[in-house]
Amino acid sequence: MLNCSIGIMAYNEEANIGNLLEALLIQKTHICPIKEIYVVASGCEDGTEDIVRDYSKKDGRIKLLVQENREGKASAVNLFLSVAQGEIIMLESADTIPAPGTIEKMAAPFFDPSVGMTGGRPVPVDSPDNFLGFTVNLLWRLHHMISLEHPKMGELIAFRNVVKEIPVDTAVDEASIEAIVTDAGFRIKYAEDAVVYNKGPENIREFIKQRRRIAAGHIYVGKTQHHSVSTTSVTHILKPLLRDLKWSMKDILWTSGAVLLEAWGRFLGFYDFHVRKRNPFIWDISTSTKKLKGTIN
Repeated sequence: MLNCSIGIMAYNEEANIGNLLEALLIQKTHICPIKEIYVVASGCEDGTEDIVRDYSKKDGRIKLLVQENREGKASAVNLFLSVAQGEIIMLESADTIPAPGTIEKMAAPFFDPSVGMTGGRPVPVDSPDNFLGFTVNLLWRLHHMISLEHPKMGELIAFRNVVKEIPVDTAVDEASIEAIVTDAGFRIKYAEDAVVYNKGPENIREFIKQRRRIAAGHIYVGKTQHHSVSTTSVTHILKPLLRDLKWSMKDILWTSGAVLLEAWGRFLGFYDFHVRKRNPFIWDISTSTKKLKGTIN
């Protein structure tokens, strides 16, 4: 039997942190019990810390680590890694909710000793009936289809306790951990049944800000860790994109718009990294992605 430590990096997450902790506490974990749940609160200015303290009184596995100043997500991850005792380490984004049974499904592949890392399947709760919701759903659908053949980690990841730290200035912790785990000789595996719900930005400004930061982060990982994630490959994207297209006028127009938005975000990320010499490992949060509760059926 395995056991796991779960880490949640939080900056002003009072809107969802309680919902996330509740969802984790009701997970049925027969093959991989949850040993501990750490919430690293980095420079929080809202009620996040108080909510976590209340939950820690109810369940001793929940523990709060406080960083007085916001030092970036990677710094928070490293603090968690320095204290985590589980055989399997899991990182879950603070603005997500795992479906029932997800933690168990994330852990199951580790009974194969060649597997060093797994990634869950992010499913957005955004309505596809408006353009931005359509775009968010399209991107995560492509993420899923690509990951079936070329695993890509995001939102909820698990890995063996062999990663002691990640680069403190990475803006994409999942990609950096991918690089470390594969360099250690392990395989990464996509746990397609391990669903984790998330929410995309509600306005184009926040969408572009998020996509350019991720694009710059992937360039950083490529330059410093010599690792490329599967979703950066145009070849990997094109086939599922064409397969997913419905060929109605609305679908063609909205898909074209989504491709242009993503291309613009990637260009800005390229510009930020190569021209402005910026690597945004501390970033402004997208407030609209926090409105998750009440949208999950």
